[in-house]
Amino acid sequence: MYKRILVATDGSELSDKAVEHGLNLADLTGAELIAVKVVPRYPQTYFEGGVALGADEVAKIEKQWNDEALESVNAIKSKGQLQNVKVKATTVKSDLIAEALIATAKRHKCDLIVMASHGRRGLKRLLLGSETQQVLTHSHIPVLVLR
Repeated sequence: MYKRILVATDGSELSDKAVEHGLNLADLTGAELIAVKVVPRYPQTYFEGGVALGADEVAKIEKQWNDEALESVNAIKSKGQLQNVKVKATTVKSDLIAEALIATAKRHKCDLIVMASHGRRGLKRLLLGSETQQVLTHSHIPVLVLR
């Protein structure tokens, strides 16, 4: 059935639910799990939500974000070992989350993407957008969405 399943995490409680489902599905099907967290770059302008910082400070913040992301996906790898599921932990640095997830799934030849949706509606969805919606729209492989 599935040989490789990509599970996306952002560290939220809801994405933890997606991780659990991804691990269980990988266990049932004998698939390898690719755990991925996308790490954004530090906003460089006021309009992006950033505060003017020096290059060293920005590098320090981005390193901290990357270290936290690695810790998060390595925790998924540890959970997988307890369930005898082979897990590859990876992080991707990108501001384009949906595109990064789709590209990672393609690079690792995944059969399925598992991710959570926060279920935003109305104005919040319009203003904040939906990475899950973008993945659903542009992915050429099946996407399992959990709420």
